[in-house]
Amino acid sequence: MATAADPYASTYRAPAATPTLFVDATVLDGRGARLDGHDVLVEQGAIVAVGPDLPRSPGQRVIDAQGAWLTPGIIDVHTHLGTFLQPLEHGSGAFADVAETSRPDPADVWIEHAVRAGDPAFSHALASGVTTLQVLPGSSAVIGGRTVVLKPVPATTVAAMKFPGAPQGLKLACGSNPSLAAGGREGFPDSRMGVVSHLRAKLAATRARMREGDRDAAPDLAHDTLAAALRGELPIHLHCYRADDIATMLAVAEEFGLHIGAVHHATEAYKIADLLRERDVCAAVWPDWWGFKREAEDGIRENAAFVDAAGGCAIMHSDIPVLGNLLHLEAAKAAAAGRRAGLDIQPEHAIRWITSNPARALGLDDRIGRITPGYNADLVLWSGDPFSVRSRVLLVMVDGVVHVEGGRRPATDFELGRRALELAH
Repeated sequence: MATAADPYASTYRAPAATPTLFVDATVLDGRGARLDGHDVLVEQGAIVAVGPDLPRSPGQRVIDAQGAWLTPGIIDVHTHLGTFLQPLEHGSGAFADVAETSRPDPADVWIEHAVRAGDPAFSHALASGVTTLQVLPGSSAVIGGRTVVLKPVPATTVAAMKFPGAPQGLKLACGSNPSLAAGGREGFPDSRMGVVSHLRAKLAATRARMREGDRDAAPDLAHDTLAAALRGELPIHLHCYRADDIATMLAVAEEFGLHIGAVHHATEAYKIADLLRERDVCAAVWPDWWGFKREAEDGIRENAAFVDAAGGCAIMHSDIPVLGNLLHLEAAKAAAAGRRAGLDIQPEHAIRWITSNPARALGLDDRIGRITPGYNADLVLWSGDPFSVRSRVLLVMVDGVVHVEGGRRPATDFELGRRALELAH
């Protein structure tokens, strides 16, 4: 039941599922280990046991992997699914739901109120092994609003997709996106220093109101969001590219006691990898996007590998739907770049960039991202090494329920088409 603190609570309930035993799998556990010839037992939506030669019981479904690779479900920390619908309808205003652009600090908005559950991109992501994803507001506002964590399962409402108990996040943006979005409008910061000043002023005003006590103040949804962030209840997901911008925003976070879960895009994260490690901030990056705008002109393919090598938290993310179907190959490209630079990056290590590390950034690393007893049974069975273009997804399981198998995935209303009506004359 929804409460005043969470008026839009999750209604997701996983259907009952048959206990399942995966036999003789090559397991990448998401913690850095490769377990050859291992079994994994799933019951009541959770992983119960991992080991060789687990006992079989009546009523189990036994899946003989025959050496196929079993990994945790992929986690995508940066998507706009359901708000940036595919195929794109140019000139129709179809993009409007990704961001609220009427003001520079719409901290009161929640992206879940714009998500269309029937977006086909959800089922395509699921079929590609994505079992958890975060939808964020766009980056044209300094304070973009609240994020939502979803399971990309078939549903007619966003509430039925919401990951139960997953914390929301707060989207912030620095650099050119919010400053260029100003367009000369009054009250909109139009420079880097203006963006930082605007954010600091809003945080300072919120902190002052919190100290004074606001029991008699009028309801203010934007204040509620910023106050929750200042209390550490909303991790920050920060759109930022350049190393200098990231360092500035880390300083602002330290000034106000904000917790940054991840810096997204972060094309120059490799330049400040030690700082990110010291501040316990993940870098969610692409393997090879550079030069598509000035902020990305100094991106390198080794970015994730160098952050990882410094002891930091590296994550691959999508941002656009097509990449959300290829995160395993995005990680493969980033790992290959690291190996060319002399780093030893094995599959059992690189899998963390799309499983346990993003789980950490979302505050869900005690529930997903690993194949270990007690964790949610979010699993992907691959025909071979998931970092090979020759491998394909054989099965996708969410909370112990098989949603994708044998090349079949849930079809959406938008993909079913319409039956032509024969009109009688």
